[in-house]
Amino acid sequence: MPALPSHFDLSGRTALITGGAGLLGPQHAAAILEVGGRVVLGDVDLPRASEAAERLCSEFGADSARALALDVTSPESVAEALARSEEAGGVEILINNAAINPQVSAEGIAASRLETFSLAEWDRQLAVGLSGAFLCSQSFGTRMAERGRGVILNVASDLALIAPDQRIYRQEGLAEHEQPTKPVCYSVIKSGLIGLTRYLAGYWAKDGVRVNAISPGGVQTDQPEDFVQRLCDLIPLGRMAALDEYRAAVQFLCSDGSRYMTGQNLVVAGGRTIL
Repeated sequence: MPALPSHFDLSGRTALITGGAGLLGPQHAAAILEVGGRVVLGDVDLPRASEAAERLCSEFGADSARALALDVTSPESVAEALARSEEAGGVEILINNAAINPQVSAEGIAASRLETFSLAEWDRQLAVGLSGAFLCSQSFGTRMAERGRGVILNVASDLALIAPDQRIYRQEGLAEHEQPTKPVCYSVIKSGLIGLTRYLAGYWAKDGVRVNAISPGGVQTDQPEDFVQRLCDLIPLGRMAALDEYRAAVQFLCSDGSRYMTGQNLVVAGGRTIL
């Protein structure tokens, strides 16, 4: 196997991944570990994060991953996470991955449709997906700037660039006002993350902190076949992403391979946004 190019080597660097126990959190962690880094999985669900960290350690070696209790909506929790990270040597990479991604189904339609979407749910989702990224960037990014180096990666979405095509969620036999939809918050939050990326990139450019975003497309898991087919019909490459298919992009954005890149949004969505 050829040696890893030095500009992708993350040996000696630690990445904190928020929402580390979710669907993509362990994948982002594996991406960092594959190129020599260490990871901290921050999540409000500490037992689940600990299980994920144990699985990663069994694959990549003891002490390569650890879990950390982190509620990104709480300034106190973020401050405590920063203090504990500093005690362990500090964090050079922050991946803002925490989000609420509501599943679209016939159940709870009234709560998902724009006409009846509650302010309480709006506030809850923004608190995690957007305010949480701000709080973590504010705390960990400020420390990076003081050190003169660091990388922040915000996990956005192809739906930051295009509106959800609500037709792919339609169910036969339901009236228009009963059709399930992708809720409004998801696109708003992911669009906001790209704006936050540009702001922070400009703000900390002189301090050696690079800030970029990645906009992944949908990952195929156990979705209904008719939904998958409808979505794939909108994607030029004709398929959804495999679970591990974003690892190389994360490695690029978190390493010196992208050292002359900041404030950018890398779209990895099978070409869906070009149509």
